[in-house]
Amino acid sequence: MLSDTLAEFIVSLDYRNLPARTVEMAKLAFLDWLASVAAGGQEGPARMTLAVIRRQGGAPQATLLPTREKTSCLNAALGNGLAAHIVELDDVHRTSIIHAGAPIIAAALAAAEMERAGGRQLLAAIVAGYEVAIRVGEAVTPAHYYYWHTTGTCGTFGAAAAAGKLLDLNQEQLVWALGNAGTQAAGLWEFLADGAMSKHLHPGKAAMNGVLAALLAREGFTGARRILEGEKGFCRATAPVFNLEKITAGLGKPPYKIEENSFKIHSSCRHTHPAVDVALALAKEHDFSIREIAAVTVYTYGTALQITANHHPRTVYEAKFSLPFCVALALRAGSCSLADFSSDALNDPQIRELMTKITLVLDKDLDSRHPARWPAAVEIKTRGGGVYRGATDFPKGDPENPASPAELTAKFRSLAASPWGEERARALEKAVWELEKVEDVGKIL
Repeated sequence: MLSDTLAEFIVSLDYRNLPARTVEMAKLAFLDWLASVAAGGQEGPARMTLAVIRRQGGAPQATLLPTREKTSCLNAALGNGLAAHIVELDDVHRTSIIHAGAPIIAAALAAAEMERAGGRQLLAAIVAGYEVAIRVGEAVTPAHYYYWHTTGTCGTFGAAAAAGKLLDLNQEQLVWALGNAGTQAAGLWEFLADGAMSKHLHPGKAAMNGVLAALLAREGFTGARRILEGEKGFCRATAPVFNLEKITAGLGKPPYKIEENSFKIHSSCRHTHPAVDVALALAKEHDFSIREIAAVTVYTYGTALQITANHHPRTVYEAKFSLPFCVALALRAGSCSLADFSSDALNDPQIRELMTKITLVLDKDLDSRHPARWPAAVEIKTRGGGVYRGATDFPKGDPENPASPAELTAKFRSLAASPWGEERARALEKAVWELEKVEDVGKIL
């Protein structure tokens, strides 16, 4: 049974046997997650959630990072997981299409703080959580992704695995935890129709539900043993096409899935990044102004159009899921940073005019490469008759086109210094890079 196989892997995973590259990627994922929590924790959806959590109370077991308040392990997982996904700068895994860090690290950190676990235990739990979530995601993607937000659904399995590892569950208990994670797994794309805040809730609830499943399992609360492959289990219920072999093929052997992780440079939906990268490169190479542009054609894959083909975003958050807006913003501002997405930019007449000149095209060849690659091609025509073309298979931050540790550290500092203060941010940064030496993770918070 698949849950048994995954549970055996989680139990047997030992920090001492992890390759140096795996440990480095786990640290980078943690640092990048902290950056997103720092920035997201200042936004409205996070403040609303923190207000609810504050009124509910709870034993002071773990830290709500945006405010440094203590709350229950479950509430900390919810609040931190939600905050991590708000500004659209959290990590993503390409073939599973999962923002793994938001739910998994939120669950792992909350459980680690409650259990007074050390840095090595936390890193091992993060690796285990990524492995489980991504493998489940690869099994059901892309069919699952049409209706279901994989970060919320598959992320719940990863959160349960990470929390279960830190709670030192045995194999039987982990099977139960995965079973009860799967029965709670949820997250639908309908929020896009309204530009609603539900997307932020998905990783928060995935983190919380994963921790809950692990805590219940420790008490002996049973869960479905065949939650993945069962006749009425997760895969059959949520994906018309799936491949169960992807869940276990090569399981337990390096390289681990966390090494396939991608990091985001632009503060928008990852499906916009390939075209944004190409547009920025063309503008830099050929030095034309936005006023000279006569037409822009973006060739991309089906999922990108499914999620981001919005020519009329009404809010700043909707704009992050608008491929025409992101390309126009990149050409106008020279970047798509968190600061670039604003009400002023949303209503900028030059950006709005340029959006009317942008055509989105489904390219069958590019579509056939997805999700193994996230390709895009861009053609820009200028009023003077210039025609400039470019393409990419791997947006900046992918393993094949990586963001360096120095770049990700700079990203962390830029996002964390203002809300948390430079001294606290530097202390956290240092602690992350030396996490294997930390005996009690809670003390670094």
